[in-house]
Amino acid sequence: MPEFDWRSPESYKSLQDAESTDIAWECLRRNADYRRDFEAMIANSPDGEVTPEFRRRWGLCFRPCPAEVLRRADNLLGA
Repeated sequence: MPEFDWRSPESYKSLQDAESTDIAWECLRRNADYRRDFEAMIANSPDGEVTPEFRRRWGLCFRPCPAEVLRRADNLLGA
């Protein structure tokens, strides 16, 4: 495993174009409590879906499925 030098600007080059959500995800996915909660939620979820409680607890939001967006947008265009 390569050594990470937190003092070196070279170590952060890959983050220059990162979105804030990318950085937030990196922090969250390394959180032991989050990983434990996620594993427990998946183990207890019959369909493997992320529960609303889990989303609220961890402040997660997901983009809707494109098909769902189209279904809801059906009535936006009138004749």
